[in-house]
Amino acid sequence: MVLLVTKNLVLAVALGVGFGVAQIGWLLARRKPIDTMQWLSIGLVVVAGAATLLTNDARFVMLKPTLIYAVVGGFMLRPGWMNRYLPPIAIQAVPDLAYGFGFAWAGLMFVSAALNAVLALELTPLAWSMAMAVWGVASKAALFLIQFVVMRSIGRRRRLAAG
Repeated sequence: MVLLVTKNLVLAVALGVGFGVAQIGWLLARRKPIDTMQWLSIGLVVVAGAATLLTNDARFVMLKPTLIYAVVGGFMLRPGWMNRYLPPIAIQAVPDLAYGFGFAWAGLMFVSAALNAVLALELTPLAWSMAMAVWGVASKAALFLIQFVVMRSIGRRRRLAAG
């Protein structure tokens, strides 16, 4: 987002790295646990940011989301991962749909990883940041709305049929 607003790659990378390091520092200072994914994320931010600044090649930073999407997609392949985010009534009424949508979310992450890789290699940093900002929000909002409508309507029908 900083790149879209400022059109300054060095500033965007420096702020991203600085913010990530500050966030980890804040958690360490408050003695809060730091999740494995947070360590992975800050590691990728620092390494990709440093490589971008040293080489003046934005592709290092642009390809970083590909790795993150792929790792998140891999975690989402675990059956039932979504249950912890659903209300108890949804888990009771539509556990099969929750199971299936968990894999749909994993699929979206893998598609996003592939799309990001292609766009990072084909587009300018500014065009890439615009495209991925739109895709990131639109694709997740669309899948969320589809999941919500499907699970709610089928859940209602099942509860009415059960009497």
